[in-house]
Amino acid sequence: MPDELQELQENAEHGKEQSLAHVTVTMAILAVLVAAVSLMGHRSHTEELLLQTKATDQWAYYQAKDIRRRNYELFLDELSVFTLQTTDAVAKLKEKYAKEIDRYKDEQKDIQAEAKAAEEEVHTQQRRADRFDLGEVLLEAALVICSITLLTRKKIFWQLGTFLGVVGLGVAAAGLFIH
Repeated sequence: MPDELQELQENAEHGKEQSLAHVTVTMAILAVLVAAVSLMGHRSHTEELLLQTKATDQWAYYQAKDIRRRNYELFLDELSVFTLQTTDAVAKLKEKYAKEIDRYKDEQKDIQAEAKAAEEEVHTQQRRADRFDLGEVLLEAALVICSITLLTRKKIFWQLGTFLGVVGLGVAAAGLFIH
């Protein structure tokens, strides 16, 4: 009889250890989710930087066109002020540079639209990256809280960690739907 009691006690202790298996599985899943969400966050930040560079390049291109257009306008103003010998040649020059000014104005509109579109994409990527970052933080916190279960053997920490993990996963998943 004492041997049976000892065996029951050993089985109970062994069963107690096995009851933490769900905690360790949950922690493993959370760790994988943290890694995945972290990777998505890093990629979103990289994309954000690339788009910001594209927008900056477009604005620099816009400014270059604006400088060229203003130079042509200045040249036309100078032609109007100075008296020149051959008025036919001056008229042709004025017409040529007036066309160039119009062409640059049209090009600037397109460049400006592209720059603004790139800036909008940057803002979209920022919002997406923010969601991934917040999701990552929540998942990391969930992982830590679940690990407290292993130390305290209190199921409430596992439940709280699991809940926080689901919230973190939801926040990160919301980043996928931002367009």
